Formats: sequence, C-alpha cells, structure tokens
Amino acid sequence: MLHEPANVVTGVDEAAAYKRRLGLWMLAVYGVLYLIFIIINVASPKTMGVIVVGGLNLAIIYGFALIVIAFILAIVYNWLCTRHEKSFETEGKA
Repeated sequence: MLHEPANVVTGVDEAAAYKRRLGLWMLAVYGVLYLIFIIINVASPKTMGVIVVGGLNLAIIYGFALIVIAFILAIVYNWLCTRHEKSFETEGKA
C-alpha cells in the first residue's frame, strides 16, 4: 500500500501533518532506545557480554529487540496513517 495523498482528486494530502508528527514521535522513541544501546556499549561494554537468556548475551537480545521494535513501529505507523487517511475519505463522501 502506498501512502499517496488521501484526496486523489486535488492531490493534496490533508494527512501530511499528522503523518509527519507521528513519524517524528516514533523516530524520537526509537532514537532514545538506540541511544541507550549506544551508551551501554560505550560506558560499560562488559554489560553487553552478560548472558541473559538461552546463552545469548545482552548485545544480541537488545540488538534483535531494536530490529523487532523498528518493525512494530513501521506496522503501527502504516495502520495509524491508513486509518487517518480513510477518515478524510469518508468525510469527503459524506
């Protein structure tokens, strides 16, 4: 699914401000999580070597968690933007 303008007739995307604001908030959340990962690596590299679960160290668990969180944020972003765009479509038809 492409995130084209919700209003195909005029080509104006009324949801652009919402999508931008949502994207920036999600970027900030992910940025904080990544910054914590970097700080732990710089301040206490031995901490990342601590075995956490199933013989895997914190670096592996945290790294995979960052990947999964990014994927979840992308899905949530798509769902919220699509829902917001559809609200403009239904307003235009009413």
